[in-house]
Amino acid sequence: MAQLAHKITKKEILIKCLHNNHGNIKEACESANIPRRTYYNWIEKDDKFKEQVEDAKEALVDYVESKLISKITDGDTTSIIFFLKCKAKDRGYTERTELELSRPIEDIDFEDI
Repeated sequence: MAQLAHKITKKEILIKCLHNNHGNIKEACESANIPRRTYYNWIEKDDKFKEQVEDAKEALVDYVESKLISKITDGDTTSIIFFLKCKAKDRGYTERTELELSRPIEDIDFEDI
């Protein structure tokens, strides 16, 4: 018996368009001929679709990270500095100090500081 062909759904088309349009929702919806509001409705109501959208976003981040690593490998100083400021703050590669509060700011008496 012949296997039935898989009918491609509108959601699958939109996910493919998200990949093809680098995660740009407007462009993906236009390419798939699906209203943007429909995209958001699907996100709210369909956990599987929402997970596929998140996977598409992560794929874009992976792609961009690979481009950054390529620039670093090529010795691009700006890319090297950017990477160190983002990923090596604990080693002092930062231009500002970040402060993490241990209690709500409302509870701090700034006169004691």
